[in-house]
Amino acid sequence: MNNPEATAQALSLLRSGDPFQWYVITLLALTVYVYNNEFSKKNRKGIAAGLSLYMVHWFVEIVNALIQYFSGHALWTVPSGTAFLILIGVGVEISLMFSIAGLVFSKLLPEDPRLKLFGINNRLLFAIGCAAFYSIFEIFLVKTPTFVWVWPWWGSFPVFITVYIPFFLAAFYAYDWPAKTQQLFIGTLFIINALGLVLFAGILGWI
Repeated sequence: MNNPEATAQALSLLRSGDPFQWYVITLLALTVYVYNNEFSKKNRKGIAAGLSLYMVHWFVEIVNALIQYFSGHALWTVPSGTAFLILIGVGVEISLMFSIAGLVFSKLLPEDPRLKLFGINNRLLFAIGCAAFYSIFEIFLVKTPTFVWVWPWWGSFPVFITVYIPFFLAAFYAYDWPAKTQQLFIGTLFIINALGLVLFAGILGWI
């Protein structure tokens, strides 16, 4: 493993109020503002993109936390630098960023969902491009003490395939779905994530 000590450091911070900083309140207020602003503009499609990515984000973070419980080490950890560590691999700042990422990047999408760029459907191409951007940015993050890839086989390419591509595929395809399909997808994942947090974090204390 690259840095097994990171697991112990992250667990010592897990849902502790000691590192809390007031800027979290500002970030939360700005996140609420973003959604309120889009709601006032009746941007249903953008909101669906944002919430779809966010639900996939929480599902992935719960899985990562369960990997830590069963194997002893998560795939990635946040051992420092966060004002509140929600799960072993996600601090409040990262989570708030992902809560609006799908909405923000959906504004780059061409109006026509069938348009092809370089022979590739634009929704798929933009999902791959955004996933690549985030995966490359993680290379910088792991050079800081605030983010760690724990297992030697885990890195930018695995995270590109298994994390960020699902994130942005969910966001950009949900953008064009009918309202009922959007609600079903977001609502189903919300229930799964909520039950997972209640069971694995609240009742069993695994994560």
